[in-house]
Amino acid sequence: MGVVNITPDSFSDGGAFLDPQAAIARGLEMLDQGANILDLGAESTRPGSRAGNADAAVSPDEEQGRLLPVLEGILKAQPAAVISVDTYKAPTARAALRAGAEIINDVSGFSWDASMALVCSEARAGLVLMHTRGRPEEWRAQDRLDAEVVLESVRDGLKESLQTARAAGVSAEAIVLDPGYGFGKRFAENYALLARQAQLLALGRPLLAGLSRKSFLGQTLAPLHGNQTAPPAQRETASIAALTAAILNGASIVRVHSVRPALEAASIADAILAASPASAS
Repeated sequence: MGVVNITPDSFSDGGAFLDPQAAIARGLEMLDQGANILDLGAESTRPGSRAGNADAAVSPDEEQGRLLPVLEGILKAQPAAVISVDTYKAPTARAALRAGAEIINDVSGFSWDASMALVCSEARAGLVLMHTRGRPEEWRAQDRLDAEVVLESVRDGLKESLQTARAAGVSAEAIVLDPGYGFGKRFAENYALLARQAQLLALGRPLLAGLSRKSFLGQTLAPLHGNQTAPPAQRETASIAALTAAILNGASIVRVHSVRPALEAASIADAILAASPASAS
């Protein structure tokens, strides 16, 4: 899953693709490099943002104004492209699905907009339901959790999102679950979650892992960068290491900013899994 951020304030690319033509070109480039899905997002959910609040900095109208020209432009050039839209707002989800998106990627797992589940059910959309602990403006002040509590929190939250989706009539087969790395999880909590990620397969749905360029990777690299958190552009190798671990721990989809290196790493991880004793049996 290749990420295209159509925002002025993304942590990962700093607004490089806010211009619609630049975003369309970036999406088409990712498809040419081997991305199976494009994930388009038009509101940043970086730490400290107002995302998820009634007075969020980006209104549904503004979000759609950024998003829809890019979605329509990519599908005009590549009609068979599979497009996911990263939004937690029901009006934007409805508009995107009408414009040709096939998947809604809700970082709140249906917890920030009560209308989302019904909108997605009525459209028979594919869904990524992600676990988020709190809202971005709250993350820096949240209490730390130990390893087992992190896993339990994520498992319970994803189970609740699944139940909400199923109660709205969403088919179980339409749903992929995302543990939500970096979303309300502090530094070490992300590693504890990644090491135990395979346990989430007990929920019965495939897993998506979004680890690319996350800040906890940059913190880990600090000793190699003068004891300063490595900036997003210098987290690519760490991102590849993390996504490989995620695949080996049960992820079926990885959400990335650099497609070609991720595709190569995924090929190696898949070969390891295919050769594992469990696979042979």
